[in-house]
Amino acid sequence: MPRPGPRLILGSASPRRLELLAQIGIVPDDVRQADIDETPLKGEGARDYVRRIALAKAAAFDLAPDDVLLCADTTVAVGRRILGKPASRAEAAEFMRLMSGRRHRVLTAVAIRHAGKTRERLVETTVRMRPIAAAELEAYLNIGDWQGKAGGYAIQGAAAAFIPWIQGSFSSVVGLPLSETAAMLAASGIIMKETTP
Repeated sequence: MPRPGPRLILGSASPRRLELLAQIGIVPDDVRQADIDETPLKGEGARDYVRRIALAKAAAFDLAPDDVLLCADTTVAVGRRILGKPASRAEAAEFMRLMSGRRHRVLTAVAIRHAGKTRERLVETTVRMRPIAAAELEAYLNIGDWQGKAGGYAIQGAAAAFIPWIQGSFSSVVGLPLSETAAMLAASGIIMKETTP
């Protein structure tokens, strides 16, 4: 018997987003990955960039009439510079040195497409990294936790040792602002369910 209500499609291959949704009792019916170009445009600011990418992901899928599509994009910005996923260990080191001893912004844009409409929300969190000693940086890079992460780090991973303070949403820095996302999903008929152990 089909489940009543709309089907939730997560338009992201991020295991972290899947884990975050599970944390609030939401399990997608399907998980898909958008194949889009995520290169920032010349002169594009971080807020405009992250919104554009989340909306492009949301537009990239064919949906059934009652499907609810959830897409998101997270980026790290130091001043006007956008730090994507480092392509190499050397670039990860450059990113971490850039953030060492200063604040940066983590922006996550959430886009939900349902019933012919797309709604979007941007959540910005300020993160402070303490100064990172050269030996600490080498040890961090050796762990490999920087791979596939915007800015070269995951706040819930080894880099937590460098972050004494944040202002904003912790879950947004991980990849999905849960409070805002839950409210947006509820407006489309997707609510948390009791999960079986």
